[in-house]
Amino acid sequence: MNVIDHPAHGSIIYHPSILPLHRGASAINWTLIQGDKKAGFSIFWADDGLDTGPILLQRECPVEPNDTVDSLYNRFLFPEGIKAMVESVQLIADGKAPRVPQTEEGASYEGIQKKSNSKVNLAQPAEAIHNWIRGHDKVPGAWAVIDGQTVTLYGSSMLGESVPAGQPLEIEGASQPGVITKNGLVLYGSDSKALMVKNLQFEDGKMISAAKYFSSGDTASVELTDDEKKMAEEIRDIWKGILSNVAAIEETTDFFKSGAASMDVVRLVEEIKQKCVGLQLQNEDVYMATTFQDFIQMFVRRLRGEDQEEEMVIDYATKDVNNMTVKMPWQCFINGKFEDAENGKTANTINPADGSVICKVAYASVGDVDRAVAAAKEAFEVGPWGRMNPRDRGTLLYKLADLMEEHQEELATIESIDSGAVYTLALKTHVGMSIQTFRYFAGWCDKIQGKTIPINQARPNHNLTFTKKEPLGVCAIVIPWNYPLMMLAWKSAACLAAGNTLVLKPAQVTPLSALKFAELTVKAGIPKGVINIVPGSGGMVGQRLSDHPDIRKLGFTGSTPIGKQIMKSCALSNLKKVSLELGGKSPLIIFSDCDMDKAVRMGMSSVFFNKGENCIAAGRLFVEESIHDEYIRRVLEEIKKMKVGDPLDRSTDHGPQNHKAHMEKLVEYCEVGMKEGATLVYGGKQVDRPGFFMEPTLFIDVEDHMFIAKEESFGPIMVVSKFKDGDIDGVLNRANDTEFGLASGVFTRDINKAMYVSERLDAGTVFVNTYNKTDVASPFGGFKQSGFGKDLGEGFTLDTVILECGSYRILWSVMNRFPFIFHCLPFS
Repeated sequence: MNVIDHPAHGSIIYHPSILPLHRGASAINWTLIQGDKKAGFSIFWADDGLDTGPILLQRECPVEPNDTVDSLYNRFLFPEGIKAMVESVQLIADGKAPRVPQTEEGASYEGIQKKSNSKVNLAQPAEAIHNWIRGHDKVPGAWAVIDGQTVTLYGSSMLGESVPAGQPLEIEGASQPGVITKNGLVLYGSDSKALMVKNLQFEDGKMISAAKYFSSGDTASVELTDDEKKMAEEIRDIWKGILSNVAAIEETTDFFKSGAASMDVVRLVEEIKQKCVGLQLQNEDVYMATTFQDFIQMFVRRLRGEDQEEEMVIDYATKDVNNMTVKMPWQCFINGKFEDAENGKTANTINPADGSVICKVAYASVGDVDRAVAAAKEAFEVGPWGRMNPRDRGTLLYKLADLMEEHQEELATIESIDSGAVYTLALKTHVGMSIQTFRYFAGWCDKIQGKTIPINQARPNHNLTFTKKEPLGVCAIVIPWNYPLMMLAWKSAACLAAGNTLVLKPAQVTPLSALKFAELTVKAGIPKGVINIVPGSGGMVGQRLSDHPDIRKLGFTGSTPIGKQIMKSCALSNLKKVSLELGGKSPLIIFSDCDMDKAVRMGMSSVFFNKGENCIAAGRLFVEESIHDEYIRRVLEEIKKMKVGDPLDRSTDHGPQNHKAHMEKLVEYCEVGMKEGATLVYGGKQVDRPGFFMEPTLFIDVEDHMFIAKEESFGPIMVVSKFKDGDIDGVLNRANDTEFGLASGVFTRDINKAMYVSERLDAGTVFVNTYNKTDVASPFGGFKQSGFGKDLGEGFTLDTVILECGSYRILWSVMNRFPFIFHCLPFS
């Protein structure tokens, strides 16, 4: 209390309940367990009691029927709690903070639950059972006894009048048997109402989808008919014929541990198919069920047709546009299926060309993220993806690339209407480079190698030391809105080639091409759970991915502030690996001895490519004084020729900005530039037409201290500063005077000058006499606050790219005298 009372204004505490109800450390849990209709928080003055001090401020919200601890916290208790703490501090500062004594009427204190006392009482109404399960999810976990073992229940939700058909399951203490359905485990309360449980965890720690209880191998088995038992004995004879070294084929006999090889797999499959004409059996099935009892269970289910994959059902949003009908999935894609968000919420996605609604898109919740991660984890740990031969994995990725090429016009149209990209650019770059990326990494699948390391031998022993590169597991990918499909490809192709599974969050404003991509992955034969797409907000979906303990790596492209928050969350949660491609303010230096025609053309491209929504865009041009005025005159001529308009018009040069808020930010950016004294030569305003169109803009006389000289616009705004003739070191100092280091460029005919400048520019990529040239085989990434980690190229096989300090990759072009791209790769 000496510490608490020491500050001049005392101390205040945030507590996640409406005090005096639910004092103690598990307040949110008990709000749900006791079925409260209202949740909320209190900010109170600290005293020497346990959550008993005078109330300063309280806020409340309704508890939704299927709320969880996570959803309550993320929807209300955290964001509104932050605001309320700020308000409380201001009230104290103003001398207006109340001190309302707590009443003891209705007061309660509940302790932290333990596993031993969290067993579900199934002899009560369904809502009470639901509240108990969701209040204990995820720790310590509510449990019941099923088939003699403790099974923990996760992911509860109330059901309406209709209960799906399924297979009954006896549960100790239940008023009537549960039902295993295709959606999960249905439990009945004493009032005959029902609830659904999504996941089950067994005593050994293994977690499965409740829908798979009867097909989970070691948890339950199907009963064989007399005819099926005869067939099982015939298969036992086939096993005996192959495993001639084994005295008897027992239920636990393992096919491979008994000496079988890949040729024996082929023989086993073909002998059984010869006996059972029409049976769909693959070599992979033997690898998934290696013991005799598991193989028979798989065989019988396959014979009955129980293991057949359901045909994918897609509720398309359709649109007649660009001389075609585009069919766009809009739901979450989890475990190989399109389905509504858990809470049923949707959000509109907008066409930036006219501001109209394209369609509604699922707005994922924390629960959806958890289901997606669980599906990806199961696909990695027990699915065929992790056990597949790398070359077979590559074959699937090649097939996926072929399907993307087959649908490239539809994908490009979706990119254009959802992101505002000019169709011709979307076709060539957004989609074209995505296809190239998947083909490139498909070829890497069987070429990821470790190495042997000679070490000193401890005589007389001889040791072999070798390294092996292994997949990490479940990876999360959070992509931006400027290149929706291409950023998906850059991040996910390498991830999949290495054998990982993934959960991807597309940008909230551009989700459609990612969901169309998900559809193509199913057609390509990518196993379910390997790829999951959860559209939604960064604050909820992105944050949960950062925090999730089962994710082993997160790749993010976006702003530096959000990148810092993600890195912090990843560290605090489970020290997951992180790769970040963040903001930039890439300098482009144009010397007086440049090829003027090329410098003008490439300078335009460096700024206005993809409407300026380009991570490596030249954020600031430095033009040598003697050519400055001529350069500006010629650039202005070219800007005036640019056609701004419908991105689906093949002659359009410049489409709309991605979304309204971004366009408004660009207008404000220009206003700040003018206010600080920069000269606006052209543009600076929104185009007077429907949609989110920004005029191509040109600023000159930009001084180093100005806002527009330091901050990235991420739009079609050329910012030009001049430098004195011959002052190479001076302009280098100015170019490097930024916290960013993603890309840079230099135009000169002097190769010595080009090398001198390139070596001293602090950027991940240096373009010389070219710009915006990227290739799937060449590593991409930045320095300083532009992030770390590399996309593309061979570097994806390493945790960090390792090269000799001072080594560079130079890409030469035979088209011109010596344009090249200079990639600086950090020594680690």
